[in-house]
Amino acid sequence: MQNQDAIWLDANDRLGLFIDGPNFHGSSRDMGFDVDYQALLDFFRQRAKLTRAFYYTALDVSGDHTPLKPLVDWLSYNGYIVVTKPTKEFKNGNGNRRVKGNMDIELAIDMLNLAQYLDHAILFSGDGDFRRLVDAVQQRGVKVTVLASSDVTADELRRQADQFVELADFRPHIERFGEGARGRAGATDSQGT
Repeated sequence: MQNQDAIWLDANDRLGLFIDGPNFHGSSRDMGFDVDYQALLDFFRQRAKLTRAFYYTALDVSGDHTPLKPLVDWLSYNGYIVVTKPTKEFKNGNGNRRVKGNMDIELAIDMLNLAQYLDHAILFSGDGDFRRLVDAVQQRGVKVTVLASSDVTADELRRQADQFVELADFRPHIERFGEGARGRAGATDSQGT
């Protein structure tokens, strides 16, 4: 069923959301807006049978406070399954510190495990590494929508998806406005690669 929203959903679809936190945050930040994560959940709950909403991010636990902590706490108390792991610190040949925290394998395992309970999966990432995952989930009979910015979405991922939704077109449904907006999206989620 096609509707006037930027995304094709069937009201009877069992739906799973899989948000690559650093990728999704980076894209929205590059477009100049913060995400209202409550509005995002509400959008999908009103249009399909939302089964699970996952949010993946690595956390820098080296200090007492991480800027992601308020966002992660808010998400975990408000309907999201938050999957985290500590970042790893590396030093290059010049002694410069590099922080890495890739969550691709965690997202892939969860999407594959949940596929038997879904009709439709929405991947919030433009990372081309997910092309094979999308293919595997489609082979299990699940429709896959990729929701990301075309500026950073790998062509092979875009071609593999059943539907590609441009983040700019979806922005009006999830943009956070002012202090009273729902969802703590102001924290930066820039860790990971």
